[in-house]
Amino acid sequence: MAPGRAAGPGPAGLKTPAGRWTVDAVALAALSGGIGLLLGLALLYGFLNGFNDSASIVATLVSSGTMAPRQALLLAALAELAGPFLFGSAVAATLGAGLIRPASLSPLVLGVALVVAIGWGIGAWGLGLPTSSSHALVGALVGAVIGAAGWSAVQPAGLLKVGLALLLAPVLGFLSGWLVMRLMLNIARHFTPRVNVVFKRGQVLTAVVLALSHGTNDAQKTMALIGLLLLIEGLTTEFTVPLWAVAAAASALALGFALGGYRIIRTLGVQIYRIRPIHGFCAQGSAAIVVLGAALLGGPVSTTQVIGAAIIGVGSAERLSKVRWPVARTIALAWVVTLPATALLAAGLARLLLLLPF
Repeated sequence: MAPGRAAGPGPAGLKTPAGRWTVDAVALAALSGGIGLLLGLALLYGFLNGFNDSASIVATLVSSGTMAPRQALLLAALAELAGPFLFGSAVAATLGAGLIRPASLSPLVLGVALVVAIGWGIGAWGLGLPTSSSHALVGALVGAVIGAAGWSAVQPAGLLKVGLALLLAPVLGFLSGWLVMRLMLNIARHFTPRVNVVFKRGQVLTAVVLALSHGTNDAQKTMALIGLLLLIEGLTTEFTVPLWAVAAAASALALGFALGGYRIIRTLGVQIYRIRPIHGFCAQGSAAIVVLGAALLGGPVSTTQVIGAAIIGVGSAERLSKVRWPVARTIALAWVVTLPATALLAAGLARLLLLLPF
């Protein structure tokens, strides 16, 4: 077998080395020079993704009083670690092989995309806003390659698929949250308040499923970055995600998740409306269905967006006045602004660096 060649097709057509932890000498080569720097940035992005999104995953679990923050984060982190190994690599295939034309990629493009996406995530955390790491990455990656190589570097079909996934996911999150809550309200009205105990226990289960779904979808974004890095540097001859990259991406995401950001828990779990166990159960369950479904179809969605939309949908199903709409509008604005803002920043930075005399 030629160095860097995949042993066979993996999930959704993605080439993965069958049962191998390395692609020949790739694991060692990737630890040197500029490749090591870009690999470190990719893993830092994965860590910050987990750190920022952790609050979104456990917000309803904590705010409803079902679990303490640290317990919730550690439980969900274990599920995050397992997710990437259980449900395939369709999202990584979409981002790594279907969005950007390989010939247009370069270390500069990848470096600019990572710096902008990471910087945006740190800024959002500092402001306590549940912005989307996925939007930031897609915007920065597309913007960087357009700034460096023009619009022809982007694959239209891949851009359409990614755009539809990012656009439709929060809509589906809202609708599924609304429908599940209406169903649960009709069922729960026949029971005494003791039914809250059932919802609390169910909430732990839905939180684990949501964390599995998030780990599946979001770790694959870091996996795609590593696969692109190996391809750019000529260490593989086609887009490939070796098993060590899956393990590294999953570990970075889970570590960030375990250390989680508490600030966003208050925004999603308290400021929108007062969450009870039934709200948490419905929001987590409906969001998990949307995120996992998207991952299996290869759609890179924002879990923060989906869970936020599901929380709003659940509250609206009980009564519209329950939702603090000014807070919801602030969250929505952060989501809407992220993708175009990171695209413009990355395009400008890439163009500027190309003009510099080095």
